[in-house]
Amino acid sequence: MFRQVAPLTDLTPDEVLLARYADGEARAASELAERHGGRILSLAWRMLNDRAEAEDVAQEAMLRLWRIAPEWETGQAQVSTWLYRVASNLCTDRLRKRRHGQVGLDGIAEPADSAPSAADRMQQAAREAALTEALAQLPERQRQAVILRHIEGLTNPEIAGVMDIGIEAVESLTARGKRALAAALAGRRAELGFEDGG
Repeated sequence: MFRQVAPLTDLTPDEVLLARYADGEARAASELAERHGGRILSLAWRMLNDRAEAEDVAQEAMLRLWRIAPEWETGQAQVSTWLYRVASNLCTDRLRKRRHGQVGLDGIAEPADSAPSAADRMQQAAREAALTEALAQLPERQRQAVILRHIEGLTNPEIAGVMDIGIEAVESLTARGKRALAAALAGRRAELGFEDGG
């Protein structure tokens, strides 16, 4: 009466992992969290510019996934797209509450990555801070589209699914957002250590 269960691997599809979690296999949940938690946290941090809030959003998105696992319909959506949509919506809700609650959007610099020298680390931190500051100036939907496309690396159809809009709207949002970022950062090329020629 024992049924043979295939071992979990890096190639196990997300939907299979979710179904196995719904059947009580906790290790499947750990694998899903390991695959997607970091990217969801990164998206939330870039949208909210607040590490603690981003962690809350990432945790809530994963909790919602665990709650709906038993009802998940295979083929309806990709797990990753569903998570990005939930996290994006949670971020949007928090941004709206900030505006209505008059909470400031003070920038928090991302910790510097390990780099060969202190000067390189400082330069990278300055670039990250400048990008974060410029992203914060974009309208919400443009910021979301730019982050998903150019930072998280999602395709336009994936972004359309996350944002629940058409592909043309995604293209328009990312193009306008990219132009606005370029304009915001144009006068800072030398300060950020970029050559004038590119």
